Amino acid sequence: MGKLRLFFATDLHGSDKCFKKFLNTPKVYGAKVIIIGGDLTGKAIVPFVIRENGSEYADYLGEKVEIKNREHEENLMKEVSDSGYYPLKVDQKEYEELSQNKDKLNEVFLKLMKERLKNWIDLAEERLKSSGVTVVINAGNDDALELDAVLDSSDFIVHPEGKVVEIDGYEMISTGYANMTPWHAPRDIPEEELERKIEEMASKVKNMQSAIFNIHPPPYNTGLDMAPKVDQNLRPETLPGTVIMVPVGSVAVRKLEEKYQPMLGLHGHVHESRNAKYLGRTLIVNPGSDYPYGILRGFIANLEDGKLKSYMLTTG
Repeated sequence: MGKLRLFFATDLHGSDKCFKKFLNTPKVYGAKVIIIGGDLTGKAIVPFVIRENGSEYADYLGEKVEIKNREHEENLMKEVSDSGYYPLKVDQKEYEELSQNKDKLNEVFLKLMKERLKNWIDLAEERLKSSGVTVVINAGNDDALELDAVLDSSDFIVHPEGKVVEIDGYEMISTGYANMTPWHAPRDIPEEELERKIEEMASKVKNMQSAIFNIHPPPYNTGLDMAPKVDQNLRPETLPGTVIMVPVGSVAVRKLEEKYQPMLGLHGHVHESRNAKYLGRTLIVNPGSDYPYGILRGFIANLEDGKLKSYMLTTG
């Protein structure tokens, strides 16, 4: 094992701007391995609706934004994509059909998520395929299972889910599955099942001293997992003047990181809990996420001879 600089980011949630910044990290930071730890897809469609009279508006963040001209439309579509949403041009009839047909809406939503991820992969190949940089992209708990096939379709992108992947002599295990959340996301599973998934991979690691655990949810109650407490209607609970924050990480992840003590634990999932600290000998990290604003939160690790030499959290 020689020297290796690694860059890690997570929870881009469809933001074109953040992904393009991610692809620039080899040039900006000198990283030779760049990793996205999950939650690749955005959370909503923004319809651009053409009325019968030919005028157009965007249903954007609960407001009707009247489209003035083609340039305005293009600029707003870019803003929507940079924020992680999916612009979709429809006529009034199509808009009403999607509003009333949940199955059709979900079908279109999945198609848009697949298309953007495929575009990201194509862009990564175009910019970095001949650079010698290793690009690792995994899905997260919010991402539909169908996205795995899109990741697997590339012979350049490393899709590490459920595997022990060796990168310049460093073994890394990865999963985008998470402990159950109130939103019942596609890859939310019980703690017992998550523990089995991680244990199966960890048991195959040859050298735990230099291993990396790329596990989407952070370990429970470590300061990397503090999020607003929500009520049965998924609204944040408050006390006078403050939102109530509670730990929401995974008990299984904490148990196994304490048991195996890998060199690094790379996590995300909880956008508000940007932090890096030690859990025993393991440096655990959550770089956080500010994807709606096009801000790329990240983490750089300098590895040498099987050891973590230095690290820093980044904002770009």
